[in-house]
Amino acid sequence: MGINLKKIFTYDGDDDNLLGTEDEYYNMSEEEAIKEADKSGNKMILLEPRAYSESQQIADHLKNRNSVVVNLKRVTSDQAKRIIDFLSGVIYAIGGSMQKIGVGIYLCAPKNVNVQGKISDESEKANKNNTDEELDW
Repeated sequence: MGINLKKIFTYDGDDDNLLGTEDEYYNMSEEEAIKEADKSGNKMILLEPRAYSESQQIADHLKNRNSVVVNLKRVTSDQAKRIIDFLSGVIYAIGGSMQKIGVGIYLCAPKNVNVQGKISDESEKANKNNTDEELDW
């Protein structure tokens, strides 16, 4: 009644049983990612965090290939800056994109979502020297 360890740890060449990893997804081309997204039925998530601690939830949605619209109007400007810094790192890591779509409102999209167009801000047109610190959240 011995166990054959060689049989357990030997690769038999059967790739059908191997599951894809997250790394494989984030290393695929944008076209492949978009095709895969069509199969999985991804979602658009709308969130209004009330604290910095909710940033991880947003990151988890992005890692699960869902787009997230983040409304930062319910947090202080300091917390909003921390959230944006954190999400910028997440977006960079997964190869996604982030776009400001209003005052304190951001669209965060993973690689499988192709965002086209840009929303211009009236205050940007009026004063080209604006910084986020001067804007009201």
